[in-house]
Amino acid sequence: MVGQLLLRGMIAGVIAGLLAFGFARVFGEPQVDRAIAFEEKMAAAAGEPEEPEVVSRATQAGIGLFTGVMTYSVAMGGILSLVFASLYGRAAGGLSPRALSACLGVVFFLALILVPDLKYPPNPPAVGNPETIGMRTELYFAMLVASIAGAVLAFALARNLAHRWSGWNAAIVAGIAYVVFIAIVQALLPSINEVPENFRALDLYNFRLATVGLQITIWTVLALAFGFLAEKQLRAQGLYRLGASAR
Repeated sequence: MVGQLLLRGMIAGVIAGLLAFGFARVFGEPQVDRAIAFEEKMAAAAGEPEEPEVVSRATQAGIGLFTGVMTYSVAMGGILSLVFASLYGRAAGGLSPRALSACLGVVFFLALILVPDLKYPPNPPAVGNPETIGMRTELYFAMLVASIAGAVLAFALARNLAHRWSGWNAAIVAGIAYVVFIAIVQALLPSINEVPENFRALDLYNFRLATVGLQITIWTVLALAFGFLAEKQLRAQGLYRLGASAR
């Protein structure tokens, strides 16, 4: 049963990856091109020699982008399906397959993407000091781990409270606890601002907006496509009923 759900999660990942690749080509790559042009302009003004192009821009924006987006989407689809299989009929209450998949998509997007990006938002080329890339990467992953851990603890708290309170009240309290925990972590971690003063604020905004839009595309399509495929599979095997066990 789990293997069949995993396959459907990966299929949903392929669908999400194709749509996300189209989104990135239309909305993301122009922002990257503007950032690269700014970087080249600044290097020329400083009299720095032009760096050799190891990988062509066409390859980066074509097969490179496609491979990266597809790999990420399929991997996330697999993870989504495994978490779904562990929760459906056990810890998900009376949620239908589509509802559970949608809820998981929202939680994954918040915990893996939005919360870490609020503290350390993505930057285009030409933004950031190369000498601090190691530190910035470590801080981002620290924020990511804290967000995931907070989400897991919030889920455990909601389950414990659900035995005494209603499901909605337990979820609200757990959600507030998660927000407070994340606020404390973000306050403790140092902030980073390495955006050049002459880098256009609009270009930075559009790049970050395109990045978030790409992730929204991936997780929306993943949640909806997997929910549809999982429901069909569960119905075919007679497991589509409230409280069913995905074994």
